[in-house]
Amino acid sequence: MIKYNLICDCGKEFESWFSDSKEYEKLEKKNMLSCICGNSKKVTKQLMSPQVISSKESESKNIEKKNFHLNLQKKLSEIRDYVEKNAEFVGDKFVSEVRSIHYDQKNVRNVYGHATPEETEELQDEGINVATIPWINKTNS
Repeated sequence: MIKYNLICDCGKEFESWFSDSKEYEKLEKKNMLSCICGNSKKVTKQLMSPQVISSKESESKNIEKKNFHLNLQKKLSEIRDYVEKNAEFVGDKFVSEVRSIHYDQKNVRNVYGHATPEETEELQDEGINVATIPWINKTNS
């Protein structure tokens, strides 16, 4: 994991975490970074100083990182279990099902399935309340 200090063209400064520098670069290239105020996609990294740590600190950080990942994995597994128990899986029909539920108000229920980032954004632009959650494989839980 890597933390970057970011700044928006509106002047807001904020931090964001990425799995590595390549992830940041990929998101930046695809113009998928946005300001915390939500009004701009013109976000850039700020100049940062490197963090130098001793071997003891490094070992401690590695243990913390491992514990963080285990806890995160457990929480994501709990989220998956909750969604699976409380919503209907509609797979690739997710976008059409959500629109049908939203506009027709028939057969109102919780659903989950697959949508591209573009489809998710379109649904949100239409005022349809959807969210993307990290989905881990059951073998990892």
